[in-house]
Parts: sequence; structure tokens; C-alpha cells
Amino acid sequence: MTANRLIDTGAPPEEHTGTDAPPGDPPYRVGRARSVLRVVAIASCLPYVGLKTAWMAGSRLGIPDGSPLLDGGPALAVANGATVLMDGAVVVLALLLTRPRGLRVPAWLLVLPMWVASGLLLPIMTAFPVQLAVRLLGGGDGRPVGEGGSEPFLDPWVFGVVYGGFIVQGLALGALFALYARERWGDLWRGLLRDLPESPTAPALRATAVAAASAALVPGVTHLLWATGSTAGPEPARAADRTSDFYVLEAVSLLFVVVTAVGVLLLAFRRTGRLSLRLPLVLAWCGSAQLACWGGWLSLAGLMSAGEAADRPTAATMVTYAVQMLAGALVVTLGAYFFAERAAASAPSAHGALDESRGALDESRGALDESRRS
Repeated sequence: MTANRLIDTGAPPEEHTGTDAPPGDPPYRVGRARSVLRVVAIASCLPYVGLKTAWMAGSRLGIPDGSPLLDGGPALAVANGATVLMDGAVVVLALLLTRPRGLRVPAWLLVLPMWVASGLLLPIMTAFPVQLAVRLLGGGDGRPVGEGGSEPFLDPWVFGVVYGGFIVQGLALGALFALYARERWGDLWRGLLRDLPESPTAPALRATAVAAASAALVPGVTHLLWATGSTAGPEPARAADRTSDFYVLEAVSLLFVVVTAVGVLLLAFRRTGRLSLRLPLVLAWCGSAQLACWGGWLSLAGLMSAGEAADRPTAATMVTYAVQMLAGALVVTLGAYFFAERAAASAPSAHGALDESRGALDESRGALDESRRS
């Protein structure tokens, strides 16, 4: 494996550029699969960006009469512009994940945006198909997530177009990142969980994992109560207008809390059999991203809410989102330390192998010189 090449195994090369690769390196190649995924990821941004751009230009496409979006004013225009930039970041990520310069970008500059994108897209990718299935099976007169309350918000087709684009976007971008991470950092997550060596920071990592799992109990209990019909906590308008979509979204939120706790505790205590290291890492990544980023997004939306008092988030709701963000932040912090330790532990062996190779080369050169003299 080399950091200067990105080749899909078994896929014929579709494009290559030698201009971005350092002198003397093999040409940088992008396989057909990654080329297709890149195009799909970029194209999936168009519905959302197109609608937001139209709205900022004054269009009412997909906005019914009486929608609060018609009275959003400058604050809504700023929010629309910010979300367009966020979707534009997906285009940048798709290019970096499939270009030679992307292999030389600092790790945090790729990992952090991908983690945020995961946290914002995963709840939609998980909940929206389930909501559609529940409605098709006659499980209620639910409206798409985000269309709460009795007032019209957006035409129904908007949710299908936008969320459909988000799902495709998440799948394509996630596949690109998985292929990229396998090339660049694959050695850091190989092996079995039980084979991980003990480290001096293990007690601190376990304490952090317990703290994160304990903090996750707060949103976990809250989402469990709301998913099972409790009216304690949510804003009055939301509690009075619960639909099948509400219950699906709360059940999905509870699922991510459980996924987070399982992933972080497995990673910290490692009391398992032949479990692959990848499983708890994936669980911790997905769970922490959803808790922190989705909780942050809903908190921001609640703080910007300017509707009637009955529509504003309650203190219990805001506390739930705040603790949710804290739990996610603790998990991602633990993950950062875990990977830093893994990278540091693998560095000496790599240097040792390099020194051995150099020694063998020197010995070969000495033998060759000696044979020439003789």
C-alpha cells in the first residue's frame, strides 16, 4: 500500500494525472468505481442547491401559502446561504477523496468534515426510508420529518427530492471515504479487538468511555420516553401533533444512542472474542457523529426559532440536545486518542523495517565492492 497511488482493485483505470504526483512516483490512477461515485456524489447535491438558490432569488417553488418560510426575512436568507455552502463542501470532499492532492491533505481536514457530514446525513438516511415504509403500510398519516405542526411548511414532493438526494449523497460520499481511508489508514483498524495491546492511557480511555456512555443515558431515556408516547419534555405543539414520523425519528435517535454506547464500551474494555476492530470503530463513528452533529443542528434550529411560544423548544429539549452533543464529543475525543496511539505504535516498527532494509542494502553493496576488488 502506498500513499501516492489510489487504485481500485480489479477496476480498469478510467483517468490518470501525472501532474499532481511527486516526481518519480507512479501515475495517480482513479478506478472506474471511484469516478462513478464521485460523479454521483456531486450530482446528488444539485436538487438541494438548486432549490435553495431559487428560494434566495425569491422563488416560491415548493413553498405553499401560509408557510412560515415566506416570512423568514434576512435570517432565513443567511441560513439558506449557509446550507448551500455546506452542500458545496460535499463537492470539495468528493474531489479531495479522488484526487492526488487529497492524499497529502492533513488528516483532520478530511476526517472532521466527513464526521460532520455523517452526523447530519445518517439520521435522514436511516429515518426517511422507514417513514416511507410505515406510511406505505398504512401506519399513520405522518408527514415527512421537518413538516411538523398544523401550518403548511413545504410541499410534500420537496422532502422526497431533497431527502432522496441526501441519501444518495451519503451513500456515495461514504463509499468514497471508506475506499480512501482503507488506502491511507487501513493498517490502523486491521486486526481483532482482543489483540489490541494495553497502553499507559488505557485507564483514562476507559474512564472517558464510561463518562460518554453515562452522558448518553440522558438523551437515551428521553428518546425512549418520546418514542413510547410520553408527552413530557417536547414543546406543546410538537407533543400535540405527533405522527408516525415523529415516533420513527425518536426510535432512530434512540438506536444511535445505543450504537454509540456499545461502540465506545467495546473499544475501551475489549472483552470480546474474535470480534473485528472495525465494528466498534464504525459504531462509535456513526453514533458519535449523529449525537453531536444532529444534536447541534437541532439546538441551533431551536435557538433560531421565532415562532409562537408553543412551537419553541422547551428547556428539557435543549438540555437533551446539549447532553447529546457532550456525549458525542467525548466519544470522538476518545477515538482521536485511540488512533493517535495506534499511529505512534506503528511508527517504530516501520522505522525499524526501513533501517533493516538499509542495512541489508549496505551489506550487499559492501559484498559487491569486495568481489570487485578481488
